[in-house]
Amino acid sequence: MLNIKPYILSFRLQTLPLAVSTVLMGNIIAAYHNSYHSYVGIFAVITTIFLQILSNVANDYGDAISGADNEERVGPERMVASGKISRKAMRNTVVVFVSLSLLSGIILIYFGNFRAVSIKSIGLFILGIGAIAAAIKYTVGKNPYGYRGLGDIFVFIFFGLVGVLGTYFLHTGTIHLWVVLPASAMGFLSVGVLNLNNLRDVETDAKTGKNTLVVKNGSKWGKKYHVFLHLGALFSLLIFGIYNFTEWYQWIFILVFILLLKDLIFVYKNNDPMLLYPYLKKLAISTFLLVLFLGLPLLLL
Repeated sequence: MLNIKPYILSFRLQTLPLAVSTVLMGNIIAAYHNSYHSYVGIFAVITTIFLQILSNVANDYGDAISGADNEERVGPERMVASGKISRKAMRNTVVVFVSLSLLSGIILIYFGNFRAVSIKSIGLFILGIGAIAAAIKYTVGKNPYGYRGLGDIFVFIFFGLVGVLGTYFLHTGTIHLWVVLPASAMGFLSVGVLNLNNLRDVETDAKTGKNTLVVKNGSKWGKKYHVFLHLGALFSLLIFGIYNFTEWYQWIFILVFILLLKDLIFVYKNNDPMLLYPYLKKLAISTFLLVLFLGLPLLLL
């Protein structure tokens, strides 16, 4: 019988709150603007979950092929590198989640607030194909972009701008300029999780030719960059709040940044990459809490 436990582990379910945070932000702002459609909200979450799992299994497969996953790696065990899932089986798993992402994405577009066959729907379909390709090409194929220091850009675009603005657009059929700010905040924090991962893996990444921005610029630079990402998220939301909030309790999201400050100080002062692993999960959960603390007061109005 097929042992499903290694597959569940390869899905890395702990990464899902961060991915869901992005579409949740888009859903909440659409609801705040009285344009929420339940089927769009549901299938946006489902599609995002499929895309995140696709990214995780493709990363497991790609890093095993390249040798980036080896006995020196810090963090959760990878299934292909450990031999618990064969390369062929993981490749098939990638195909399955490409199919699921594509099917769910088509259904999502169908329920969007525009004609099923239109320039808007075609554009979103192309964007969806791009998201699938980005999930795979991070570590898979010849010259993957994650090995050239381009992962941060793609994460900011797809886990920030596309995730929030795309979800909002599916609900409303339009783009509201102010939504760019919370979308950017989500992008900054998502890149922050990636940057923590790169700070943790800087030594093994350098040995295996995975030239992340931290490998290229050094851990000291990476720590300053981490501070910049947090400040970018904070200032984006502060500007959004100044021009959109009308009640004092809408500012409670700042409490999340206060909670993050202690972790940020630790990351900045830390000199042992192996100690950074728990902080990836903390930042992902904090990002999810941030969306709730920002979004729920908006829905109370």
